[in-house]
Amino acid sequence: MPSGEHPVYVYASALTQGTCTSVKYSTERLINMSVNKYNRRWFGTMLDCSRNAVMTVDSVKQWIDITADLGYNMLMLYTEDTYEVKNQPYFGYMRGRYSISEMKEINAYCASKGMELIPNIQTLAHLNAITRWPAYAPIIDQKDFLLVGDERVYDLIDDMFATVCETHTSQFVHVGMDEAKGLGRGKYQDIHGICNVAEMFVEHIKRVAEIGKKYGKTILVWGDMFHTLMGPGKHENLPEDFDRAICDQIPDNVEIVCWEYDKPYVEFYDGRIKSHNRIRENTWYTGAFRSWLALTPRNAYTLKHIKSVMTACQMNQVRDLFFAHWGNDGAECSKFAFLPSLFYAAQLYKGVTDEEAIKKAFQEKFGIPWDDFMLLDLPDGPNGLDDGLYTADKYLLYNDPFIGLMDSTLDGTEDEAYALCAKKLGEVSLDHPWAYLFETQKALSDVLAIKANLGPRTRSAYEDKDHTALKKLIAEYEAVEEKLDIFYRAYCKQWYRENKGLGFEVQDARIGGLKQRIRHCKEMLIAYEAGQLVHIDELEEKRLDFMGNGESFTQKHMIYGYWDKIISANMVVEPL
Repeated sequence: MPSGEHPVYVYASALTQGTCTSVKYSTERLINMSVNKYNRRWFGTMLDCSRNAVMTVDSVKQWIDITADLGYNMLMLYTEDTYEVKNQPYFGYMRGRYSISEMKEINAYCASKGMELIPNIQTLAHLNAITRWPAYAPIIDQKDFLLVGDERVYDLIDDMFATVCETHTSQFVHVGMDEAKGLGRGKYQDIHGICNVAEMFVEHIKRVAEIGKKYGKTILVWGDMFHTLMGPGKHENLPEDFDRAICDQIPDNVEIVCWEYDKPYVEFYDGRIKSHNRIRENTWYTGAFRSWLALTPRNAYTLKHIKSVMTACQMNQVRDLFFAHWGNDGAECSKFAFLPSLFYAAQLYKGVTDEEAIKKAFQEKFGIPWDDFMLLDLPDGPNGLDDGLYTADKYLLYNDPFIGLMDSTLDGTEDEAYALCAKKLGEVSLDHPWAYLFETQKALSDVLAIKANLGPRTRSAYEDKDHTALKKLIAEYEAVEEKLDIFYRAYCKQWYRENKGLGFEVQDARIGGLKQRIRHCKEMLIAYEAGQLVHIDELEEKRLDFMGNGESFTQKHMIYGYWDKIISANMVVEPL
């Protein structure tokens, strides 16, 4: 193909901005949040740029344009190691990290739009990518945890602060420190013996807060580890009479950030906020656009989550609220596919709760009907648009046609359902800037319309020794190869429209590996039909339920999105 037609050469064009009519409505639970009754400070979003998809500067600017126009006043770029740090050449090496000049440019652009850019980094755990480099081996405790107490760790953190303070003008630095369960049980324990992990954790916070004070910064810390260490050992709410010994040691330049994403009801978030406020008043709250683990957006589920979160935040007079765009397992989903969720949250924040008014304003703003945009959710299910939570789009894409670890989730209707998905997505007008998102989801649905039940149909024909059916299935394997080519081109176009190139090599390996596997399975069927194979090992194995229910297939469409566990029961990645 001509080089100019390859998706790599397609870049984001400027977003055509519209106008939005804002109307005030009353509601039984959400009052007008635009009134700053509670010294409200920040209403923002967080973009995960650490799971392979590092958004280009132009793409971040487009996001800033949209969010600032909608009334958001803060942005975080979640960067574990994807930002340049002076004195640390291997920090973010070959990961698409933002250079100092790029981050300064983004910060300046935020300021020009009246937005705050708050750095969001990690200073304890979630530093998986740097563990591969020998340069950091001496300061890793275990898994992706830094070796608390080692002075070289605090030299690294000082370098982090020096850089983000050069590139950001915000008084805040989010330093992470979440999900460090097992802290101190690796190299730290070898050196110091068994320790009191709670004391160790709070001493680390003190050291990082001290570095923050050196640079004149207030640091933000995720709140889950406080609950894990002060509660029953899990991320559960603290009782009102819990032991405050740890809390009383938290430095005065530390603020706590609550995060929860997975429950649909107000009471749950209300309890979480109250529990965090027991640690330190005026907790921040983080909700999420359900963007992780798969390729398709989940706006319908996210809308329900947003309403519950914002109601709970209003009940508890939360000053600072932002919504995260996490990208676990490859950041495969487009952030821009969540425009309805982004818009809906902004409208609720302003006090607009009438759904028909919100839908009308959305179309005026983005040039596409709300209900049409929501069709991007279709491959998630795929049995229609509901507010459930699944990742069928991913685990059925990568489910091996012969091994079929995910076959137990199928009920036989998926091929037809995905064909209908593709039909509906194909009927949406592409006369708007978001057409590329629909091209990707339609192409994905076209693949799944053939592939979803290809494995079970192959196994059935093989077990029945139905050679006529097996010969017909060979043609379907060829059709999947062709559809995968179309999907790959659309997905590549989407990726390079939004993200830097580094990181896409993982998608090349995954999609390329899938295509090669489809070809290999086809060739095995051809050899079997020609009498060159007496049997096919994979098809001789009895299938068991993926969720551990033996031969009872009780778990249907579900949420599961880890590629290495979907494609094979063999070891793909050596665990930390």
